[in-house]
Amino acid sequence: MADLTNSCEFKEACCIDAGRVFDSCCDRDCLEDLRCYFTPEGQNCIERAISVKMRSAEVLNVYINVEPVSFNRGFFACDLTFLFLIDFDVYMAPHSCPVQVKGIATHNKRVILCGGDGNVRIFSNTVNDNDCHTKTERTTNMPKCVVQSVDPIPLSCRIGEVKDSCECVGVVPNFVNELLGGCVVTGLDCGTPTVYVTLGLFTIVQLIRQVQMLIPVYDFCIPEKQCDDTTDQPCDVFKKIKFPTDDFFPKNCDRDVDFGCGCND
Repeated sequence: MADLTNSCEFKEACCIDAGRVFDSCCDRDCLEDLRCYFTPEGQNCIERAISVKMRSAEVLNVYINVEPVSFNRGFFACDLTFLFLIDFDVYMAPHSCPVQVKGIATHNKRVILCGGDGNVRIFSNTVNDNDCHTKTERTTNMPKCVVQSVDPIPLSCRIGEVKDSCECVGVVPNFVNELLGGCVVTGLDCGTPTVYVTLGLFTIVQLIRQVQMLIPVYDFCIPEKQCDDTTDQPCDVFKKIKFPTDDFFPKNCDRDVDFGCGCND
C-alpha cells in the first residue's frame, strides 16, 4: 500500500457501508463456584476422587441474544451465555498419577449498551442464475453484539456436593458431546459429588450497527509487494529465522523500573 502519511489531499469523498461501534464496555468478572458437568465416565472419576486440580480453561462458545430495552429507547440488552471447557487432573489415591478429565461449565451475563435507533427493514438481492424468481433476502438494522474474550484464568477448584437437583445446564450442544466423547450428565441427585470452579474472565462487549459513512479517498489499494514463489529447502528457511534472544534472556516483569547498574539494593 502506498505511503500516505505525508499526503494532505484526497481525491474524492466516498460513501461506504460499514459497521460502526456505537457503544462498548470492558469487564473483569470473578466467576465463583461454577458447577461443572461431565460425561458418565468423567462423573464416575469425580465420585471416586480425593482431590482435583484444574489444568486449563477455555471459552468454547458464547451464545448471544440482543433485545431492545422497552423503557429506554436506543438501548439494548445483550444476554450472554459463556460455555467453558475445563481440563482437570483427578487424583484417586494419595501419591498416585492423576487421571485427565474434561468438563464444561456455563456463566450468564447481561450487558446494556447504546445501539442507536432505527426500525427499518433491509432488502438485498442474492445472485442466482438458475432462478429468476428468487425471494429477496430481508434483514433488519438491529445492532450486532460482538464479544471478545481471552481464555479464562483458572483460580481455584474444589470437590463439593450437588445442592439443587433441579439445577441444570440446559440443552448441551451436540458438538460438546462429541468433544467430550459422550453425552453430558445433567441430572444428578442432591449430595452427589461434583466439581465447583472459580475463573477469572476478561471480556469486551461491543454493539455494532451497519451505517453509511462518508470517508476521504486517497487512492486505490494497490499492493507494492510482489508474491514470493520461491520454494526454499527447510534448512534454508530455518537460517532466515531470527535468533530468539528474548526467549533465552527474559526481561524483568516490571520493565519501567530502572536499576541503573543492574543491582537492586
